[in-house]
Amino acid sequence: MAGKPDKQTSEPLPSTAAADFPNGGANPAAPEWVERLTDFLNREGEVEAILVQPGAHRVSLATLGNVDETKLRARLDAVLRSLDEKTLSVVGNGAGANLGTVRMRRLPNETLFEKPSCPTAPTLWKWREFKWPEPEEIEAQSEEEWKALAVQAGVCGFALIAAWVCGAIEAIPRWVSLGLYSIAIIAGAWDAAIDAWAKIRQGSLDIHFLMLAVAVGAVAIGHWNEGALLLFLFSLSGALEHYALHRTHREINALTRAAPKTARRLRDDGSEEMVPVGELSPGDRIRVRPDENFAVDGELIDGETAADESNLTGEAVPVNKAVGDEVSSGTLNLWGMATVKVTRAASESALQRIIDLIQRAQHLRAPSQRFTDKFGTRYTYGVLGMTLAMFLIWWLVFGISPFADPADGSFSAFYRAMTLLVVASPCALVLSIPSAILAAIAWSAKKGVLFRGGAAIEKLAEVDIVALDKTGTLTTGELMVHEVESFPAGREKDVAEIALTLEANSNHPIARAITAYGHREELVPRELSEFQSITGQGLRGKVDEQVCYLGRRELMQSGEFDKWLAEVSEPPMEFSEVWVVYQDVIGRILLKDEVRKESAAVLKTLSDAGIRTLMLTGDRRSAAETVAEKLGVDEVRAGLHPEDKVEAIDALTKSGHKVAMVGDGVNDAPSLAAAYVSVAMGGRGSDAAMEQADVVLMRDRIEKLLTAWKVSRRARAIIRQNLTISLGTVVLMVGASLFGIVPLTVGVLMHEGSTVLVCLNSLRLLFGRDE
Repeated sequence: MAGKPDKQTSEPLPSTAAADFPNGGANPAAPEWVERLTDFLNREGEVEAILVQPGAHRVSLATLGNVDETKLRARLDAVLRSLDEKTLSVVGNGAGANLGTVRMRRLPNETLFEKPSCPTAPTLWKWREFKWPEPEEIEAQSEEEWKALAVQAGVCGFALIAAWVCGAIEAIPRWVSLGLYSIAIIAGAWDAAIDAWAKIRQGSLDIHFLMLAVAVGAVAIGHWNEGALLLFLFSLSGALEHYALHRTHREINALTRAAPKTARRLRDDGSEEMVPVGELSPGDRIRVRPDENFAVDGELIDGETAADESNLTGEAVPVNKAVGDEVSSGTLNLWGMATVKVTRAASESALQRIIDLIQRAQHLRAPSQRFTDKFGTRYTYGVLGMTLAMFLIWWLVFGISPFADPADGSFSAFYRAMTLLVVASPCALVLSIPSAILAAIAWSAKKGVLFRGGAAIEKLAEVDIVALDKTGTLTTGELMVHEVESFPAGREKDVAEIALTLEANSNHPIARAITAYGHREELVPRELSEFQSITGQGLRGKVDEQVCYLGRRELMQSGEFDKWLAEVSEPPMEFSEVWVVYQDVIGRILLKDEVRKESAAVLKTLSDAGIRTLMLTGDRRSAAETVAEKLGVDEVRAGLHPEDKVEAIDALTKSGHKVAMVGDGVNDAPSLAAAYVSVAMGGRGSDAAMEQADVVLMRDRIEKLLTAWKVSRRARAIIRQNLTISLGTVVLMVGASLFGIVPLTVGVLMHEGSTVLVCLNSLRLLFGRDE
């Protein structure tokens, strides 16, 4: 909930000229956030303009006359909570459009929406500034909402039981039970009446109006108990719905809370200063004490510790950290004093990427959710029209008494119409999909899997082929030194030390592998006096005043070494080599990209489930087949360029297959875009791959592909169960109501019971296990 406005001013903003809106026409492609703010402006009669400033976390409203600021803030918060602040920040410069009765102008750092007015009107506007609701505020408000609804439902239920008991005791006057029923009805109808009135002011009706209409109708014909029972169950289901949403917000915001707001930055003299994490830059050094979270992504440069990375990976096992290891923002430093060199700004950290992806995912609808979205105002009008038509048919065609129950014990036409109105309301249907999708997104985020919207959750369960890149996906993507050879033999340490000296200031994969090997073997770099990079071939330097080289075989195949090197065989296909020449020794280092130990189990599980696996790689066929044979990949396509991968996926798609592509590099981005579902490795994955991905596996954990697939299947199953429950209840009860054989009490119990059941069924996803 937004706090008290920081300031209020009567200064008008520059008026938007008609020239700002080309052709004076509407914008048919207005994004959803534009439509929502336009709707808000249209329905709030006292609001004349809205100024959105995402970068400053502010929204300003221009109003005329006296305004109830508390209620206005609550209504604005309800709109802002449904919007992605980062999406709003993507605006043009000077572009404008007419959006029906609202005019919009886009500026570099803000967007202005205003109603048409005379030139002097802006001078009378009173600007009210509001903060953008923070995730913690949204979570707190959602908790307040479900608890308030629970209290209302509790009061309603208690008064309902008391009224029923009093009505059953003849000695108690009837007015006592009617008074208790009135309390129950008021408590149960309070929230629904607020929502219904807001919709009526917009010129539309919704399910809340239907429920209130039925309750009033039941009371009008003397069925106080059934009207109160309807509102009790309706308010109870509303409380459960908000509780489900609150649990989802709480799970998601747990990630936000993991990100520290301040850090201990080290000055040049070694002293510490507390600074906001936003002020940290790559290259800064920070100190992290035990039981504190790492503030940003960085590299451990002093100390030894272990980190709890469960909020990023879903794994509770501590990860040991030594000098040279990477640490991630939001993970917990368990026991050691650590000095960390910042490698990424806080806004670019792994944790922030997770938060951004989750926030965007919450606003992306699943295909089946678009189906339930249709049950809005038009459906409400349709139900009202059908109810009126059936009332007239029962009364005028079948001759059933319009209001008084017939003497034969059957129901009046109006009573039947009220029952039909209840059972035809699609409360459970509207909740069946979004409740499951949000729960799945929240649970997956805790397990290190990010779904970018509901569509990805539904689609992943449908794939029948999983295509995977090799390097960085099935393998670690990090080379490791497998063997050091020297000629003559016995000089392996000299070869390794020269390589370590020349590669000490580099960060490419071979350099990282040699540096890591040097740390493991406790090698000491020698003194380097000259250094030169030979483009595309290797390095030249002067170590201990002696010229030395490090590089590819081609660099050595010149002069006197050519004939000698010809006698040394090429390395096995799965190995890479780097050569070292120094004084009277020559040697080579063999490196290998290690296969992820979890890859084989992942591929076997997919194969057992009937999903075909396919490797798409640019590597040599022999190297690819070696890895494929070890892992059990069904098919290998090697030596592919990015366009070849796209062509392969397109061909499979045209033949009727639904393909999931798993990759991590820039060259995988086109094939990710072409796939039915795209999955990116999120630890070292490129930004291009991440942008194209529907699903992101954090921390490069290939086994999380199974987690994503399983939760997708569970979510799809629960969505189908919810749709069966909701649609089945509506069809069954509407059919029974048309024959007049269902009492209103049974209709209420079935309708609200299905809504409660759908909410509880979706909540099961929050308590799933990562099998």
